[in-house]
Amino acid sequence: MSASPVPAADPRLVTEAVTLARMAGEATLGWFRREELAVDRKGDGTPVTQADREAERLVRAELARRHPDDGVLGEEEPETHGTSGRRWILDPIDGTKAFTRGVPLYSNLLAVEDAHGIAVGVINIPALGQTVWAGRGLGAWCNDVEAHVSSTSELAQAYVSTSGLGAWADDALLAVQHSGASLRTWGDGYGYVLVATGRVDAMVDPTAELYDLAPMPVIMAEAGGRFSSLDDEVDPARGSGLASNGLLHEQLLVTLGRSAATRR
Repeated sequence: MSASPVPAADPRLVTEAVTLARMAGEATLGWFRREELAVDRKGDGTPVTQADREAERLVRAELARRHPDDGVLGEEEPETHGTSGRRWILDPIDGTKAFTRGVPLYSNLLAVEDAHGIAVGVINIPALGQTVWAGRGLGAWCNDVEAHVSSTSELAQAYVSTSGLGAWADDALLAVQHSGASLRTWGDGYGYVLVATGRVDAMVDPTAELYDLAPMPVIMAEAGGRFSSLDDEVDPARGSGLASNGLLHEQLLVTLGRSAATRR
């Protein structure tokens, strides 16, 4: 017997997720480029601000009101376990380093996970007024215009984005450079927006958390591309991410050594 088809996402959940991500974005804009913004350090040394905390609390409060039985996993607060079989995964500011330096490429990430995997994904870039979202079986969109990946098929002609070079092992970095691809940074969630809309051809995160990557599998699939970890699993919880137009995916996995060359 063939497996039952995976159901499409509920369009109402897609609309809600977009609304909540944009609400988080508005909250963060209130702190963006403010001189009094204080930057703290978490236990792992990464930065966190009042804007991160306020945006996450805002989304959590809305979810508690709208979907009290759903689970919530966020970056800044302990996980809330639900009973509905559905979980919301959020990163209130993806690219906090960019945010604290006044760079307008940070994003608000939100995803909805159900029994079949990631059903809804949203990347909101509030300082640029751009939102990319997708629902399983419903397509991918950027500000109400359908989003599509590029058609670049040769790595030597590709533009590849990344969040920064600190997580890259030297040999992985050199392998991409020697491939002829043009490597650009300041990626974070914005790098995935660029892939989904065809403005760059691939995005690489050698190390990342689930909340950094949760929206990406459904967005890339619905935009006609592909997402995987660097060990080629379609799982945003594997600790790394590679998004591409699909045509370059295998070439990049081979070039990157299927994660063997990345530094943990």
